[in-house]
Amino acid sequence: MKLGRMAVVGSGAVGCYYGGRLAQHGHEVHFLMRSDHDAVARDGLHLTSPLGDAHLRVQAHRSTSGIGPCDLVIIALKATSNAALLELLPPLLHENTLLLTLQNGLGNEEFLARHFGAERVLGGLCFVCINRTAPGHIHHIAQGRINLGEHLRPALDRTRSLAETFRESMIECVVEDSLAAARWKKLVWNIPFNGLAIASGGKDTAEILADPALEARVRKLMIEVITTARGLGHDVPDELVDDMIERTRTMTKYRPSSLIDFQEGRDVEIEPIWGEPVRQAEAAGLEMPGVRALYEQLKERVRARKLGA
Repeated sequence: MKLGRMAVVGSGAVGCYYGGRLAQHGHEVHFLMRSDHDAVARDGLHLTSPLGDAHLRVQAHRSTSGIGPCDLVIIALKATSNAALLELLPPLLHENTLLLTLQNGLGNEEFLARHFGAERVLGGLCFVCINRTAPGHIHHIAQGRINLGEHLRPALDRTRSLAETFRESMIECVVEDSLAAARWKKLVWNIPFNGLAIASGGKDTAEILADPALEARVRKLMIEVITTARGLGHDVPDELVDDMIERTRTMTKYRPSSLIDFQEGRDVEIEPIWGEPVRQAEAAGLEMPGVRALYEQLKERVRARKLGA
């Protein structure tokens, strides 16, 4: 499968980093940009990274109608903005357009499949430490792997071909035969670290792991997520707990993306990361008391922030 035109919808840190790597390696990538449009159109896209810095002249657009039909659409919007996709995506579609969501949490592939057809939909899980430091400036700190899979079916030839396209563009990519299991594996990290960063009053990953009580809560939440995933039929190993915690220690003072959103007054992806796992568990007769408590705590934090604004 040969991909031609690509579009990135959601040109924040994740969209600009992965789209930027593809553009850097010769692919035709169009970026939907709003707040950063003028800066990127004038000065280009700046990537700083341990893999090498890049200054790229890229194709920035204010609307998807200005981009037109593409072969691949990479969706990196916050899941809280999914309703906007109903207007944003149609101008980008032709009969065989693939939709790849790089969004966090559960339910995003289902949303796309419901509105645009399941045949189009793939999902990718991003394991990357990355921040947008200024308009058009993306700072890649560490990692960068994408775990790629098909919605509701094992990997296809197109999945492996797309993975190879990423690898040729300096993006490590692993193909998954069960995207659902892969999503639960990522929740093993996202649920405790993104959640406790907010619930603890703004602690980064190093501060969380330096606090024995918080580290114990991280481990308890991780085990609860793993137990629930297995109860739903997904193969998620216990070894993930120690592996993820040790990898997190190497990030030093990393602020999870949900904490940044919370501190900067943006919507936090509470439902896809914490709410939907709890609902899926309860629908199957399973309980996630620790995750539910954190979910309620986060909702209260967000409510309090809005009242204080």
